[in-house]
Parts: sequence; C-alpha cells; structure tokens
Amino acid sequence: MINKKPIILSLIFSLFLIKEVHAHCPLCTMGAAVAAGGAAYLGVNNLVIGLFIGAFAVSMGWWFSNLIKKKFIPFQRTAIILLSFLTTILPMLSLMEGIKPFYINITGDYGSLLNRTYIFNLFLVGSIIGGIIVTLTPWLSSKLTSLRNGKMLPYQGTVLTLAILLMLGTIIQLSIT
Repeated sequence: MINKKPIILSLIFSLFLIKEVHAHCPLCTMGAAVAAGGAAYLGVNNLVIGLFIGAFAVSMGWWFSNLIKKKFIPFQRTAIILLSFLTTILPMLSLMEGIKPFYINITGDYGSLLNRTYIFNLFLVGSIIGGIIVTLTPWLSSKLTSLRNGKMLPYQGTVLTLAILLMLGTIIQLSIT
C-alpha cells in the first residue's frame, strides 16, 4: 500500500511556491470538482467530498446567474443557483455511497413517535452545508470589510470561502474517520 500523506503534503506545500494566478471563476470551480474527485480516490469521507461538490455547484450557479444581465423571471438568480445545485448533486447521489443511520432516543421506547432511526446520505448533507457556506460567504466578506473600515484583502471572498471549506472539511475528516 502506498503512503499517500507525503504526496498530499508535497502538493499542498507546492501551492505556496506559486507567485501569481490568473483564473476565471469557472476554472476555479472546476478545479474544486477535480480536487473532490481526487479526494474520493485518496479516501476522503463522503461528507467532506459533498461539502466541496455542494460549494462547487452553488458557486457555478452563482457564476451562471451573473452572466445573465436581464431578469426574465422572479427569483431568477435563486432559480439558477438551485438548478445548478440539483443538476450537479442529484446525479451524483447514486455514485456516492455513505448512508449512515442516526438514532434519536428521547422517551425510551423504540417504537414511540419521538424515538426513531433516521438515515442520512453523508454526501447530500455535506453538499447542502457546502452550498450554505458559499451562499453566506459574501455576507461574511462584507462584514469583514466593514470591520476593516471599507478595506478589502486581496481575493477576500475567495480566500474566505476556501478557508472556511478547508477548515470545516479538515475538522469533519479528522473527527469522523
């Protein structure tokens, strides 16, 4: 069996050697999708993979909605983002295993209304969380800008989104496996 940790660490540290990057938003999000596919190969938990794929799907929908300058229907942006999310996540559900039971015991008897075993698809839960993170990051970025008296950090929104996803993904991966 090949030890994958040195390979992963060398790839992560090589990112710090890059001096300048010129990327377009779809290119960034496609890179996230490729990274998630590589993560599955390396044994990353489906919840973490879902986190990044969900973030990818929402950010891609956001990007597409910004391309359309004219408003054709009410809630057009929301509809495009939701369509992007659904058309990315739903086809992948059959490919991504990782269904886990979650038992809730409140009153003592298993058959009672409050005591049930719920089944969660880890990929789906992770993708919803990733989508929520991407949706909330612009608001967090504006709060950070207001705290800094209107000054923005370079690539603030992208860095903030990626940092939150990486931190949460690392915490989930280390705590579940």
